[in-house]
Amino acid sequence: MSNPDRRVRVMTVDDHPLLREGIAAVLEGSFDAKLVAEASNGREAIEQFRVHRPDVTLMDLKMPEMDGIDAIRHIRGEFPSARIVVLTTYRGDTEALQALRAGAQGYLLKSALRKELIEAIVSVHAGRRYIPPDIARAIAEHIADDELSARELEVLRHVAAGNSNKIVAGMLGVSEDTIKAHMKNIMEKLGARDRTHAVTIAFHRRLLNLQ
Repeated sequence: MSNPDRRVRVMTVDDHPLLREGIAAVLEGSFDAKLVAEASNGREAIEQFRVHRPDVTLMDLKMPEMDGIDAIRHIRGEFPSARIVVLTTYRGDTEALQALRAGAQGYLLKSALRKELIEAIVSVHAGRRYIPPDIARAIAEHIADDELSARELEVLRHVAAGNSNKIVAGMLGVSEDTIKAHMKNIMEKLGARDRTHAVTIAFHRRLLNLQ
């Protein structure tokens, strides 16, 4: 049996009280981890982290006021050694990749909570990544294919601002055909139907940020 004083200190961040209660119930029966703080959105998470300095934070992605990825960036920016496990219902590899790039060390599906929660907490606290095999495979398969180049992102930012191919070409000092070629590659990589759809996908995947 583990020493209660050595248990991993956990903060849970989710806008659904029932989910937080479920996590609390799992941790209450654990000899390895204990709940020390809760938050219902990203802003609260940052405030609570500053107060409690948990060993591991369980972070939902979709929340009001501030989402999980922005909260991860803020917390890791202020506390570089923070260990964070993303908790989500979403299997999408793009969301996983964005969370990991923001600084998360683990990715756990809410459907696997009862089976894998403690293992994920202990693994991340020990300095290891915790990523389900199917999520890891999806990231490995798509990371190169879906990656937009710096130039493609620059073109897409100008397009997202409402500029035509001709105007973007003038701004970047290239031909309109070059911009058309970039847009064709962008749409293929994103699986977009048209330029508007490409911009929508880019914002959804957080490749572009609203200013």
